Amino acid sequence: MWQSDPPPKTVSHGPSGRPASDRFARHRLAWEIVLVLLVSVGQSAIYSVVSFVRAATRAPISQQQTQLNPSRSAEPFWDALYQSLDIFFSLALVALALYLLWEPADNALRRMGLDFRRFGSDLGRGAALVALIGVPGIGVYAVGRMLGQSITVVPAPLDSSWWVIALLILAALRAGLTEEVIFLGYLFDRLRRLGWSWTWIIVSTALLRGSYHLYQGWPSALGNVVMGLVFGWCYKRWGRVMPLVVAHTLIDIVAFVGYPLAAAWWPGVFAPPSPTPAPTATPTP
Repeated sequence: MWQSDPPPKTVSHGPSGRPASDRFARHRLAWEIVLVLLVSVGQSAIYSVVSFVRAATRAPISQQQTQLNPSRSAEPFWDALYQSLDIFFSLALVALALYLLWEPADNALRRMGLDFRRFGSDLGRGAALVALIGVPGIGVYAVGRMLGQSITVVPAPLDSSWWVIALLILAALRAGLTEEVIFLGYLFDRLRRLGWSWTWIIVSTALLRGSYHLYQGWPSALGNVVMGLVFGWCYKRWGRVMPLVVAHTLIDIVAFVGYPLAAAWWPGVFAPPSPTPAPTATPTP
């Protein structure tokens, strides 16, 4: 028996003229961004702002201090265990961002350039960025300390246990992956899909990166905004996040491991003040 063709499907449109499915996808994507930020770098940015406000209202900034990678326990074994778990769960958030970016027949790692296909050039570019960003960053912190506008950053001691340096290197890698994968790889992809311009994406992620480090004082926050602008421009130009992860990791290794040596050599600039007020800190995602 002859049958007529089925009637064409109709697509409902909202007041904006866009299909309802498209508007739902955009709203869902926006909520995804908010939720990812609230459990990762956005959460730490909020804590960082609150910590800075608290420090500024308690005493002069120059008398305040915060600690990098604070100890989790007085017992070395449990401290190492807690530090390892902290790194593991932070990297789980990086894995979550990568999972959300993954699409059928589209490898998220290759799309953002987080692989070893060009590791030689990535390493060279990362080292160049260390010289461009890392060395001036130390100067910004030192000038901020001399002006009394930077909170003293107290490094983790290097002589407590034999595994401390290994954990500090892992913590540096965690910071590099967390910030660069989420700030650049994830947010650049998602905000671009929402129709944001490259300029707004680079500026907004740089400002978020700066607020993430505000607990160290406004000079360090400003330095990280500049770092975010440079890294954002490099990511857009190169299309690879690996050199930025390399640069960030190397900078933090110098900060976590080399900073105690600098505090011993130049105590007037880097060493914590005495007497030492109660420390302020921000959690790391």
